[in-house]
Amino acid sequence: MARRKKEPGSVHRSNIASAAQELFQQKGIASASMDEIAQKAGYSKATLYVYFKNKEEIVGFLVLESMEKLYGHILKALESDGNTKTRYDNICKSLLKYQQEFPFYFQLALSEINIDFSHTDFLPEEQETFRIGEKINEKVKQFIQDGIAAGDLRRDIQIMPAIFSFWGMLSGLILTAENKKAYIAQEMELSREEFLTYGFDTLYRAIAGAPENLL
Repeated sequence: MARRKKEPGSVHRSNIASAAQELFQQKGIASASMDEIAQKAGYSKATLYVYFKNKEEIVGFLVLESMEKLYGHILKALESDGNTKTRYDNICKSLLKYQQEFPFYFQLALSEINIDFSHTDFLPEEQETFRIGEKINEKVKQFIQDGIAAGDLRRDIQIMPAIFSFWGMLSGLILTAENKKAYIAQEMELSREEFLTYGFDTLYRAIAGAPENLL
């Protein structure tokens, strides 16, 4: 324990959260107990409670990490050069890479987040998660506005409903491609990559301003 006291609290929180993540992946969040998390992390239960009051705080910590990583992937995609379709393709590729590298985080990023901060009964991580989510939405909003201004995207797009629709459809495509690989290969005779390319292009055509923009 003496060695641990010399380390910053952030190190212990990260160690505990990492162990909890492994357990959550194995057993599910509801089934994993604080006792198991402490044992997995190599901490006593008493020490565990020094850094996290309960399991909800650990989940909040992980959700925030998931949003921070997602923001990094999206930012990199949107800062790339190219026309609207190229940048859209980069968003799709970045989401796919994110899901492949951090499948548990990908699931957490799709979970419901707290949006009511009018009271005091919320975790600091929840407010920061909401803030980062809004930053992502603003980046994607600017991308759509740029695409409309360039004539690449339809002018009648309702931006915020479109953003949420596309998050749902893109993430759904990625999860379907992951969970239905065998069916896609057998019944459609498509590889996972071919299926995703078709799906991503189909979604883009729904908001494209003119057919020539798909070339």
